[in-house]
Amino acid sequence: MCGIAGMVAQGPVNQDIYDALTVLQHRGQDAAGIITTQDGRLHLRKDNGLVRDVFRTEHMVRLQGNAGVGHVRYPTAGVESSAEAQPFYVNTPYGICLSHNGNLTNAGELSEALFRADRRHLNTDSDSEILLNAFAHELMLRGGLTLNENDVFESVAALHRRCRGAYAAVAMITGYGLVAFRDPNGIRPVVYGKRTGPAGTDYMVASESVALDALGFELIGDIQPGEAVVITLDGQLHVRQCAEKPVVSPCIFEYVYLARPDSVIDNVYVYKSRLRMGTYLADKIKREWADHDIDVVIPIPSTSRTAAVELAAQLDVKYREGFIKNRYIGRTFIMPGQQQRKKSVRQKLNPIDLEFAGKNVLLVDDSIVRGTTSQQIIQMAREAGANKVYFASAAPPVRYPNVYGIDMPSASELVAHGYDEDEICRIIGADRLIYQDMDDLRRAVQKGNPHIQRFEDSVFTGDYVTADINDDYLSQLELFRSDSAKEQRRSAPGAVIELHNAR
Repeated sequence: MCGIAGMVAQGPVNQDIYDALTVLQHRGQDAAGIITTQDGRLHLRKDNGLVRDVFRTEHMVRLQGNAGVGHVRYPTAGVESSAEAQPFYVNTPYGICLSHNGNLTNAGELSEALFRADRRHLNTDSDSEILLNAFAHELMLRGGLTLNENDVFESVAALHRRCRGAYAAVAMITGYGLVAFRDPNGIRPVVYGKRTGPAGTDYMVASESVALDALGFELIGDIQPGEAVVITLDGQLHVRQCAEKPVVSPCIFEYVYLARPDSVIDNVYVYKSRLRMGTYLADKIKREWADHDIDVVIPIPSTSRTAAVELAAQLDVKYREGFIKNRYIGRTFIMPGQQQRKKSVRQKLNPIDLEFAGKNVLLVDDSIVRGTTSQQIIQMAREAGANKVYFASAAPPVRYPNVYGIDMPSASELVAHGYDEDEICRIIGADRLIYQDMDDLRRAVQKGNPHIQRFEDSVFTGDYVTADINDDYLSQLELFRSDSAKEQRRSAPGAVIELHNAR
């Protein structure tokens, strides 16, 4: 999960891209970058850290130009090097910069082909650099000295035939403009919009609609699965479907947790989908636990609030804010290292004792991943004086790893992997555990847009929409993604570089 932004405007874009990245900061807190172009020259600033820390006044002054792309990174494999911060740049052909959200499932195969057949050197272990070089190579085969939109669209079409996995990307071609594209399944979100002023029309591409809203842009729509959008430096907009058999298959975890509630993804209001998650979860409690003794519903801030409010209303039970969140602590889900995540839970949340003392409390979270955070929060509720602590998840059990750009743990580190709900309840220490049903989760999102026929819901079902994920792939992922493997790479990064360069 990362955040991307791109812009072509009638005036300087540096401040607008910076502001867009701050709005998208929830999608990545590991690194940030912006690259702009002016008179054929590129100006780049990127580094590890939050947007506000990476960019200072002296950096912003140097980011000159009326077009640019930006990125906030959340590493999909525990990457910590600032060299892997985006946007990435390649000088041939034309000079192309790219920001990418997602993950290529055939990255190893592509890397080998780029080296042996296309004679391209990769300097990092990022699949985003692979995507950039694959696109650049296709463009080099088609584009002449003067580039046109047909060359770009044909190159994106060739890229779709070559790449598998999830990719929502925006690229800037020096001297030409922007191109944004989305994989044929539309797994990761990306939208575009326009803003008209006295000087003319500005265009913007971003991961979520909230970035456009914050800057006064009118949402044109989602970039459809397989579609590409070209915005030239002189303000011309071109849109074309570039995939042979696109299927709308958005990642359902975007609606559960990743996206901001005020975003609209594939014509579904995230906020409304989370309200429905709360409604369906309440319906399940009414069916299976009609004589419940819940005194109060308390959300685990902040992504579960919307579902928790509606759940409490449907059950006619009091809703209270029992935990106060330290807003200066990042999202624990996307923090590297189990020890850091454990430490951050206590730093991030503090209970209000009077809301717990002597009560039977239903805690509501958006999902349960490793279970350690849930375990600690339940313990905090007991220490605050709760009589009984029940736990509800707005999503079904997370049993399988994600391969499309979310750095979920390896399967063995998922609390639900290999356990039934009663066993999970005992592990996290709850008096009762209620999970959302899979059909209800799909219904909660699909009701907002009946044209969505399927979702990328593999973390719950183990069904991977690209149909190229097998046991060998998942076994390799297990070796690479576990916290112990990440810690080993952090302590000995040279081993990764040697393995990569050995090809």
